[in-house]
Amino acid sequence: MNFIYQLITSHAYLSFVVTFFYVLLSVCCAVHILLNKEDIKGAISWLGIVFLSPFIGSILYIFLGINRVRRKAVKLRKKGNILQKIPQDKLKAVVQQLPKQFVQYIAYGHNVYPQNFAAGNSIKILQNGTQAYPEMVESIKNAKREVLIESYIFDYDGETEKILNACKTALANGASVKILVDGIGIVGAGRRAIEPELKKISGLEYGIFLPPHLPFALPFVNMRNHRKIMIIDGDVSFFGGMNLALENTLTDDAKKGVQDITFKIEGPVVDQLSQVFEDDWEFTTGKNMHGYSKDLPEQSEGSVPARVIPDGPDNKQGKIELMVHGAINAAAEKIIIVTPYFLPESNILTSLEMAAMKGVEVEIIIPQKTDNTILNWAMEPNFAKLLERGVKIYRTPPPFDHSKFFVVDGASVFIGSANWDVRSFRLHFECNMELLCKETARELTLIVERKKSVSKSVGIKECEELNFFKRLRNNACRLLTPYY
Repeated sequence: MNFIYQLITSHAYLSFVVTFFYVLLSVCCAVHILLNKEDIKGAISWLGIVFLSPFIGSILYIFLGINRVRRKAVKLRKKGNILQKIPQDKLKAVVQQLPKQFVQYIAYGHNVYPQNFAAGNSIKILQNGTQAYPEMVESIKNAKREVLIESYIFDYDGETEKILNACKTALANGASVKILVDGIGIVGAGRRAIEPELKKISGLEYGIFLPPHLPFALPFVNMRNHRKIMIIDGDVSFFGGMNLALENTLTDDAKKGVQDITFKIEGPVVDQLSQVFEDDWEFTTGKNMHGYSKDLPEQSEGSVPARVIPDGPDNKQGKIELMVHGAINAAAEKIIIVTPYFLPESNILTSLEMAAMKGVEVEIIIPQKTDNTILNWAMEPNFAKLLERGVKIYRTPPPFDHSKFFVVDGASVFIGSANWDVRSFRLHFECNMELLCKETARELTLIVERKKSVSKSVGIKECEELNFFKRLRNNACRLLTPYY
């Protein structure tokens, strides 16, 4: 009897201890969620996970739900011509060419992120690696002072080997070369091979953003550096959403190829891109750097006003998402969205529906098949309501179209690395650029027309005719939207 009594009391004591620590841990996590999670749906989800999954929910929140990345404060800029607003005469000339509603939108954008427009830039559109890579290689070869490369994916293959060889030439010219790649983006078949190749190049400096050393990398698995920036000698840049890989040249290969667009940009806005690279470099390597763009005299390569908008999980509010939301609301005539993944939250979807309902022509161009089957399923439940409100959706055939840009009323253009999904808007480090340029908008609209000519228009009927099991599957996948 004494043994049984001891057994019962020991189990009761153990249960009390376990319950106490479960309640303590859950309450601590709940307090952190309530104080730090501004998104109501996200907060409710995490609270449910924490309390309904004893210990496991709290551990998941501790590793995946807490943003530990606190980037260094934005540095004081030293280059006056970038800090200053566009001179009043130039600003007036630009505004006169824009629809009236964009005057307010420009003020709104400055409140979202107080980076001023830099005047006097030139923009060249480069489609696929077949156009982009040769120009990149040539520019790097001719570098005399500095080459900065930042990419989410940087494979080691026949095409990227040309880029590395060009970097060797730049080093021989006396230029410094810095390469920054994401720790997750280079993981995969053949991708990690880029790091030993970088090590082999004498004089080249490189950094790996948050390398995936488990289990320490778990808190940062969602916080990837998705930016794609290349800067040569401080005044020429290649910027957009194109990664560095052979697949971007295989435009006739429906299975392995990837279509994409990048932009060659020259002018003072390159200094703003350089600042983004500097911050990422110093965060990743712990080393200070001084980009060459700051030492260049004031110059004008064209007539396009542009400004850079970096974003990431270290910000409480998603700047890129706010800019997208504001541009949709400012639209009076036409909205064009080209993106590989279309999984925004309900606030963006509602804005697009409202724009279409007030007579704005809204076109969304997405791939027929992405590189992720679950993403294909998750996107589809959003189609029916958009179509009912008058939004037009086109799905481009293979090869996979990774292009991303946003055009409003043929005047405002938004380019960069961000996709239209929660991961880009909230979880990744992204970088976009706002352009006020009718010519670039016109060229991109022509590209869209060519994409539409070979695309399939999504109809409301096909959405309604999906069988029960497919609708169930698609909606279940949509619930995971914040985690893609």
